[in-house]
Amino acid sequence: MTGSCFWTSGLLFLAVFVKVAVLTNDGDAVFIREFTLIRRDHLPEEPLHDGSQKPEDPSSRTARSEEDRDTLWDAWGSWSECSRTCGGGASYSLRRCLSSKTCEGQNIKYRTCSNVDCPPDAGDFRAQQCSAHADVRYQGQYHEWLPVYNDLDNPCTLKCKAKDSGLLMELAPKVLDGTRCYTESLDMCISGVCQIVGCDHELGSTAKEDNCGVCNGDGSSCRLVRGHYKAQHATGKTEDTVVVVPYMSRHVRLVLKGPDHLYVESKTLEAVKDELVLDNSGQYLLENTTLDFQKLSDKEVLRITGPLGADFTVKVLFASGADSVVQYIYYQPIIHRWRETDFFPCSVTCGGGYQLTSAECFDLRSGRVVVDQYCHYYPENVKPKPKLQECNMEPCLASDGYKQIMPYDLYHPLPRWESSPWTACSTSCGGGIQSRSVSCVEEDMQGTITTTEEWKCLYSPKTAILQPCNTFDCPTWLAQEWSPCTVTCGQGLRYRVVLCIDHRGLHAGGCNPTTKPHIKEECLVTVPCYKSIDTLPVEAKPVWHKQAIELEEEISVSEEPTFIPGPWQPCSRTCGAGTQRRTVKCQVLLSFSQTVADLPDDECEGVKPATSQPCYRTPCSGVSGKEDEKERQEEEEEEEEETPGREELHDWEYEGFTECSQSCGGGVQEAVVICLNKQTREAADQSLCVSSRRPPQLLQDCKTQPCPPRWETGEWSSCSATCGVGLMTRTVACTHRPSRDSNHTEAVRDKDCQNPKPSPVQACNRFDCPPMWDTRDWGQCSQSCGGGFQKRQVLCKQRFADGSILELPDTFCPSKSPINQQPCAKKECPPQWVTTSWSQCSVTCGNGVQRLQAVCRKQKEDGAHWTVDPGNCSTMARPTKIRPCSLRPCEISVKPVPSILAQKKVYIQWKKAKKLHLVVGGYGYLLPWTTMVLRCPTRHFRRGHIQWLKEGKPLVSFPHLTVTSQGYMKIQQVRASDAGIYTCVAGQAHEHFVLQIIGSKKKLSLPEAWLLAGKQKVGRLDVSSTGDRFQELPIPLNQYDNLVERLLELKGNLPDEKDVEKLHSSEKNRSTKVDERVNAELSSHIVLIADTQRLDEIMNNLSEGLGGTWRERLITQLLSELTMTEVETNESTLHPPETAESSTQQPLLNKPNVKTQVPKPRSPVIIQRPRKVGVVPSSDMVVYVGVPVLLQKPIASLELRCETLGNPDPSLTWTRNGKDLQYNNRVGLLPTGSLKIQSPTKVDEGLYTCTARNRLGSSSLSSWLQITGSKGRNCVQGNSMGATGRICSERSNSSQSAELCHGPACPLRWRVDPWSPCSASCGGGSQTRSVRCMKGPEGRSREVESQHCLSTGRRPSFTRTCNLHPCARWTTTHWGLCHGQCVGPSLATQHRHVFCLDANATKVNYRMCSGLQRPSSMKNCSTETCALYWRVGQWTQCTATCGRHGFQSRQVTCAHRRSGKATREHQCVWRPRPPSWQRCNILSCGRGECRDSTRYCEKVRQLELCPLPQFKNRCCHSCSNT
Repeated sequence: MTGSCFWTSGLLFLAVFVKVAVLTNDGDAVFIREFTLIRRDHLPEEPLHDGSQKPEDPSSRTARSEEDRDTLWDAWGSWSECSRTCGGGASYSLRRCLSSKTCEGQNIKYRTCSNVDCPPDAGDFRAQQCSAHADVRYQGQYHEWLPVYNDLDNPCTLKCKAKDSGLLMELAPKVLDGTRCYTESLDMCISGVCQIVGCDHELGSTAKEDNCGVCNGDGSSCRLVRGHYKAQHATGKTEDTVVVVPYMSRHVRLVLKGPDHLYVESKTLEAVKDELVLDNSGQYLLENTTLDFQKLSDKEVLRITGPLGADFTVKVLFASGADSVVQYIYYQPIIHRWRETDFFPCSVTCGGGYQLTSAECFDLRSGRVVVDQYCHYYPENVKPKPKLQECNMEPCLASDGYKQIMPYDLYHPLPRWESSPWTACSTSCGGGIQSRSVSCVEEDMQGTITTTEEWKCLYSPKTAILQPCNTFDCPTWLAQEWSPCTVTCGQGLRYRVVLCIDHRGLHAGGCNPTTKPHIKEECLVTVPCYKSIDTLPVEAKPVWHKQAIELEEEISVSEEPTFIPGPWQPCSRTCGAGTQRRTVKCQVLLSFSQTVADLPDDECEGVKPATSQPCYRTPCSGVSGKEDEKERQEEEEEEEEETPGREELHDWEYEGFTECSQSCGGGVQEAVVICLNKQTREAADQSLCVSSRRPPQLLQDCKTQPCPPRWETGEWSSCSATCGVGLMTRTVACTHRPSRDSNHTEAVRDKDCQNPKPSPVQACNRFDCPPMWDTRDWGQCSQSCGGGFQKRQVLCKQRFADGSILELPDTFCPSKSPINQQPCAKKECPPQWVTTSWSQCSVTCGNGVQRLQAVCRKQKEDGAHWTVDPGNCSTMARPTKIRPCSLRPCEISVKPVPSILAQKKVYIQWKKAKKLHLVVGGYGYLLPWTTMVLRCPTRHFRRGHIQWLKEGKPLVSFPHLTVTSQGYMKIQQVRASDAGIYTCVAGQAHEHFVLQIIGSKKKLSLPEAWLLAGKQKVGRLDVSSTGDRFQELPIPLNQYDNLVERLLELKGNLPDEKDVEKLHSSEKNRSTKVDERVNAELSSHIVLIADTQRLDEIMNNLSEGLGGTWRERLITQLLSELTMTEVETNESTLHPPETAESSTQQPLLNKPNVKTQVPKPRSPVIIQRPRKVGVVPSSDMVVYVGVPVLLQKPIASLELRCETLGNPDPSLTWTRNGKDLQYNNRVGLLPTGSLKIQSPTKVDEGLYTCTARNRLGSSSLSSWLQITGSKGRNCVQGNSMGATGRICSERSNSSQSAELCHGPACPLRWRVDPWSPCSASCGGGSQTRSVRCMKGPEGRSREVESQHCLSTGRRPSFTRTCNLHPCARWTTTHWGLCHGQCVGPSLATQHRHVFCLDANATKVNYRMCSGLQRPSSMKNCSTETCALYWRVGQWTQCTATCGRHGFQSRQVTCAHRRSGKATREHQCVWRPRPPSWQRCNILSCGRGECRDSTRYCEKVRQLELCPLPQFKNRCCHSCSNT
């Protein structure tokens, strides 16, 4: 068949078709048409013109382009048929010149085509062209031609080489179009010329593949992996794995230097395995992948261009010599990539909405979408952020036309994830799983929440739906010591108590009853019972006999070496005390053969069970015992009589030797001694010969020839992995003992020993690992000093039995995740200059300058910065920066008078601290060894000119006392000698500061210089004006000493941080956890700061002579105010800001150091005192609640004080023995809330409990009152107030007063009644009570006008607010879907949310509704999803036909009744799970017949285990044929 000829410009193109035969699988030949374009001058003769030629169809031409119309060319013709059907060919198009003149340009153009890979059996295109000449004679004979590749000079000529003779010839000047120029290039030959082809298969293109094989790629789809491996010959292995190169990897290069050899194993995605041994240099083909291997004298080089058609495992075979080193490099494809999705549908159909994109993880191998964890494995993979855009912005038709289209995030809020509460844990202990439902919801402008499609929430990660729970250990049985035996002689019983102990160490339920240790066992007292059978001891029945439930279990063989005891043999005696024995073997169950092997005793852990024990059956009667003795004597006498006759007839003789003890290397054999009948010369029973005449033992050497070399194996090593799949190794060496006398062996060559060689390695623990955490290396620290953080990647992975590893979500790992962040770089940073702010202008008017201030700061370990001495930064240059400043024009005015901004404060150090910053103008009570910085803030005065005085004299610097350039006075670690009056002088202004040291007995006095200053006056400030100015000290001395001392005493009664734990653990008279928290807060203050005005008010009230109760109440109230006020801590009192002392700052009275705020609400707390206070012997007793009270003598009155703290103020109630206390004329409440009992007697004994309540909670504390020795007397001898004689309590019906008393000298007093009920239950109400002024002795008192009692103290309040908490109620959402955990047949759980709402339907804290019954948030519901049952399969064949080791198993799954589909087993836990295995064929194996008792005997025979007795017994039939 010939093609058409085109005559243009003297060029003739002929399409010559060549038939190339390719053999297919069935042996038939298939001819593929190929052609080439040849110029006319290359043709050997003119073409033939036959009838097959047809003129070109004009319709096949395309329309002329604009470019062609401007030239003389006709339009281009249609494209020709492709030169190849696969592998990349060429196609051409022609055009003709419409002029008789020469047209400029080419009349032919080309393009590539058929750019698809050829099938593997198609063969090489250049080789097909060479083989086409096999039927043409050359030099008179036929040749089989092979192609010659990569001819650099003429790559497009067809050069072939004869296979038989090696003859090299050029068979054609041009190869067919589409033939590759070079084997490793896409460039192709067209019309005999090599044309450049890019990776995009375009002619003339320069596009190239990146290292990942992506055309014009940037290399981001793969990662470079490089590494090295060093062989370890000393391990005894014969081979080792170098690296596993994954599927589709490229540009693999390995170089081995050393005596070892490389070989390759492959594993496809379908788990098809193959291997390739690399013997000689050359090309190899494995899984459609070409491997170039080069073997040199000192190294081996393996190159694989790729891509790999499977996972390649490169291994090394060890040879003798030095250890080899392998270096490798390859590009691994990133097979899991993020792929961005299209925009999801718009959230609304009109009126303005939004739509989002997402990203999904795509598996390039399988072409499927997988879970996101696969893409997180590659650090190069950055998940694209979701894109969000507006959509459907046109107004809705129902709109009034005036609606403004607002942005989607305001008008249409973004949806969010909302989760339901967690379900109950799947297990009560040992680690379970709990789940919850997570749905995507959106909220409209009216606040209505509805469920919507999940894609709308994909812009944020979905919250977890599974989490581990109850990870603590399950309860276990704990057996106590055995009790004594229940009998005093013979055999009895003993018992013990068995407890179920949980993870907290408490006795609780929940243990498996089938594993409970037995609580009763037999015991034997080795004292014989010499009594008749009728009077044998009867078993005692102790109180714990009811626990005696025998649950003995037989110890079975396991895969761990265990001592296995055999059955006890009969007692050695039929009566009396004897002994019985048993065998105890160390045995192990071989998992692969399910057989038991005996081991040495030291292989088993623990104590070996006893092999003997005493036994006692029945007592021996005296008669029978004597008869037995008589029978034995008679038997011995008969033996002695018969002995002479036997000696004459029978005698001992030697007869041959036993077999040699060794087969080679020298053994011994023993002479055989027999008892011989002298008459018949036949062997007789040995008992017929006299044992005392037995001849001595005779030994002789045998088999003395040396043994041939033999294999010697070592012990198996422990498994390299506990699960997944591990390896056990052992040493296997061919050894030889040189002589029989030597005790050592020599290693010889392996070939000297007989094959087969024992395997040095075997697999172990081949089962899937549970999911576990895999931690990566720690990353770089975020800081180089001063404390930073470093992170690491923590992944949940599971290793399978085939060695593969799968990443799982974090919820699959049962234990708590290891930390992924930790502190680092804890060393301190060196101090640095830090610029703060611009200083004040150097002038107050006109033009001046400002300086940028800099301080030397150091960073602590916790990240906080603190200012240090500038000298610490002396090694660094201090930053200097100056800028001009201009203020108002200067006016001639009076110079402002300097002033000191003092603060009238009293500082009381409450807790140890390194440094405190204080301000002049007040008092300071500091603990010793505290560093104090005293500031003197001024106005209109430079800080550098401030002067300091002590006791009116200029301050003398000491090593620990300095004045800084900023005007501060600093005392390092104050001591008692530093106490005194310090004065700051700024011009004509001065302020004092009184410093007292806590614990010092020294009282301050007025300095003598000030006392004399009134009598003499001298010149200037530092000398004379001192007395002038300070002759009257404006700040009193020692004024607050007593008050501060009392506050510090109260501090001793408050628990500190260490005591809070003790309070928590105390079971007796303890408060709630809220009390501990508040007490801890009281002790957490460093400095208490009080206004002098408030303290003066307290001092005035104390000076009016109020009673002891009111005095304590005032001081306690003051302490409460000070501790409930926010006090400056590290940022103010400890380290104040530098700007606090600006010479032109505002008065500090407007910005005090104490940030007074509204006190925080807090639950009530009762202050517990560990001791009695205010005790007057035999008269009045005051005890703080919380301390037990024991009265051994009669007293006049007992006061139980109950001091509380809390906001709002708590209300107090008292109970006795758990019931409300009934008040009368002897038992009543004081205004402080304390309880007073007049003349307590026996009827007043009991547990008194004080309860403090407010809306945030309650607290209780109790005291036990016990009275001994009074015998009902209630009259005592008074010894106070000057009273004499007996004072007896008198009963009256009047209400209790504030101060109960007796006698005519009883003072005026306030009497209060209990508070009335609150007027409102919530939202704020009020309570009232009656307050009256009473006069006269108790029982005869009368009410007088209120002004008479004002001298006794302030009148108690008669009204107060109550129930200030807002009115609230519980509200619920609709019930959710019935898709919780299954709890019964067709029963699941459904949930709903429960909120606490106030009167305005606003969600508030749930504590506001704590007094109301909370609706249930979960209930059972009916669903077909939980129509589940345990589905059991058929039992498997029993593993043994007899014996005690057979078992069989079956499959147990949780399945749905209708669909039959299996589901997770925890859904069926509400019903007991049927057993999945059981013992079987528990029959005695008869010893008479030889048969197999296990179905693994074939494996036993193959593994050559029959010589071992334990296998030979169970596989008797199979082993008899070996």
